[in-house]
Amino acid sequence: MTEPVKGPASYFPSIEKKYGQPIDHWLGIAEAKFGEGLKHMEVVAHLKEAHAMGHGHANAVVAFVKAKL
Repeated sequence: MTEPVKGPASYFPSIEKKYGQPIDHWLGIAEAKFGEGLKHMEVVAHLKEAHAMGHGHANAVVAFVKAKL
């Protein structure tokens, strides 16, 4: 049996479906913003404002990227 996906990655299928881009697209945007020196909530705000992403989805993307840095 396969373990169910937990944490931020559990949002990835719905993010891809709702926003029409592969998750790597959104992860790349978040990584680039961290590279510009933005903080967690600033990256969340960017995804919400520039890409009309909901707060929960944006936060999941940013939390996933931040955990990898």
